Amino acid sequence: MAVTLLLEQSPLAFTVVSVLLGLIVGSFLNVVIHRLPIMLEREWRAEYAPEQTPKDRFDLVMPRSRCPHCGHGITAFENVPVISYLMLRGRCSACHAPISPRYVAVEVLTGIFSGIVAWHFGFSAAAFGGLCFTWGLIALAGIDIETQLLPDRITLLILWLGLLFNTQGVFTDLRSAVLGAAAGYLSLWLVYQVFKFATGKEGMGYGDFKLYALIGAWLGWQQLLVVILLASAVGAAIGLTLVGLKRIAHVDVPVPFGPFLAAAGWIALMWGNPLINSYLSISAPH
Repeated sequence: MAVTLLLEQSPLAFTVVSVLLGLIVGSFLNVVIHRLPIMLEREWRAEYAPEQTPKDRFDLVMPRSRCPHCGHGITAFENVPVISYLMLRGRCSACHAPISPRYVAVEVLTGIFSGIVAWHFGFSAAAFGGLCFTWGLIALAGIDIETQLLPDRITLLILWLGLLFNTQGVFTDLRSAVLGAAAGYLSLWLVYQVFKFATGKEGMGYGDFKLYALIGAWLGWQQLLVVILLASAVGAAIGLTLVGLKRIAHVDVPVPFGPFLAAAGWIALMWGNPLINSYLSISAPH
């Protein structure tokens, strides 16, 4: 009770606790980002090619994390968020192979974003909802970057959580949330169908439709325009930058859209209404 009272009365204490919690959650999200696509592939093989499916247990808990180069089991000391990476100087303690900087980046970003959410909303239902929303988006963005997949197991879970939070009007009213989920999915589905009809190519995947629906379920249909404009602008800028740096050979190489949607959704969570008001003030006739 005393701890709860402290967190409620001290924004700084709540923010610090949220940063520390975010670092721990970020470590778990690394496991999700790496293992969930493998788990889904194994399940697919178990159904359609059982003779090719490994029989050992593989989930988010087992087996223990190991170095992919030498198989060294990661000890508790080596699994402390950020600190272990710095102490080990980004290398395996056994074989000294480099550890991907993605792991520490996810931990740091999750901690920072969690702190921002906590400071912005204070000790409230909105803060706890915002943390769930943030963690789900980070997991989805990480998986999409690595595999160009947006697993339903995360997307639909976070979508339903958004609708549940908004039964209490935490971020928007329930009607706006339901309309946001429907409009988010159907709008990108329609764009996909028109683009495919015009070019014969698939411009995005169905996971993007569901992610946009997820954002609509949390923030309401009113935020969808801001989100898609932000995501498109950032996606175009990064895509052209990669082309300019010759990281991808040409503009036809697919770049996952999910991370841009996720980033735009998080920005809209934090500052969506001020962005809408600024846009309306600029576009309104004088």
